[in-house]
Amino acid sequence: MSLNLHVGQAGFQAFIAKEAGTCVEKGPGWALCEGRAEDLAFSHLVLHDPVELKAEPGRGLGGSLAELFRKLSRGVRYDGLWPLAFESAAEEGLSKRAKSLEAAFRGEASQLARIMRLARSGRPGPGPCSGFFVFLAGFDRAFACGQAWCGGQRRMADDPHAPSRSYLKVEEAYAVLGEAPAPGQTVADLGAAPGGWSYSAARRGAAVTAVDNGPLKDGASGNPLITHLREDAFKFAPESQVDWLFCDLLEDPARTLGLLERWAGSGWCGRFVANLKFGRNDPLPLLRKVLARDGVLAGRCALLRARHLYHDREEFTVVGRLA
Repeated sequence: MSLNLHVGQAGFQAFIAKEAGTCVEKGPGWALCEGRAEDLAFSHLVLHDPVELKAEPGRGLGGSLAELFRKLSRGVRYDGLWPLAFESAAEEGLSKRAKSLEAAFRGEASQLARIMRLARSGRPGPGPCSGFFVFLAGFDRAFACGQAWCGGQRRMADDPHAPSRSYLKVEEAYAVLGEAPAPGQTVADLGAAPGGWSYSAARRGAAVTAVDNGPLKDGASGNPLITHLREDAFKFAPESQVDWLFCDLLEDPARTLGLLERWAGSGWCGRFVANLKFGRNDPLPLLRKVLARDGVLAGRCALLRARHLYHDREEFTVVGRLA
C-alpha cells in the first residue's frame, strides 16, 4: 500500500486528510494517507512513500537519517542545488528539535561532502521535486523520503509600509502562480481597502486601480501608482483588459466566486489572485466547485491553482492565468 505524508497548517489537519483521501493517521498539521494525491489546496508539502524512523537506544535519529540518505542517494547524480527540508508537527519544542536534528544529520553525512555542499535548506518551489525531506512527527519519530511534491506555500517577510497583514497573502500567492506584477502592467484590486494588495503591486511598478468605498492607508495612501475609486466592487467593470485582477472581499464565497467567474468569462483580466472565505464551513465543496473541470475558471485558464496559504486562516486563495 502506497502512503503519502501530507503536511499543512496546524489546526486544519481534518481538511488536509479529507482532501487527500483515505487517512491512516493524523496529527497537528499533518495526515498520513493512502494514494499519491498531488496538487492539493491544504497540503503544503507531500512526502511520497516516506520511511518511518524511530530513535533507538544509543543511537539518535540523525544517524538513522544519514544512513537512509546514503541508501537513497546511491546512483543519483547531483549536478546542481537540491532541497534539504526538515519540518515538524506543530507541537511545543519540535521546531527547535528539527533544527538540531538537521545539524546532527549534516554531521553524520559529512563523508558525502560533495553532495552535501549542494544541499539547500528549506522547501523548494511549486511542483514535484527530488531531494531529502524529513518530517518530525514526535521527538523520537520521523518520516523521510527522497521524492516529494510542494504546493509553493511559504512564510513571507513583512513590510513596515504595508497597510495590512493581507499583504503577506498576495506576496505568497505570487510564488504559487510563478509570477508577480511588473512595471508597465495594470491591476484592478476589488475590495482594496486598506490597500495591502494594491501596495504590493505598486511596489513592483504596476499601475493599480483600487476599488473600495473604504479608505486606503499607509503605503497605499497617496501612492502615485494607485488610483482609488470609491465604488462597489461588484458593479465595477474595467474600460479595457487589465493584466491582473485582485479580489479580497469580506463576502459570501459563492458571491466572490461568481464575481471572479464573470471577470474570467468576460476576458477582463490576464491573471488573477482571489481569496475565498469559508469561515466555519467545510471548504471542500467550494474547493471542488472552483476547480471543476467543466467550470468557468478551468475552461478559461491555462493555469489554475487553489492553495490554503501559510498566511491564510479560514480561507483559501485561488490563482490563475487565462489562456
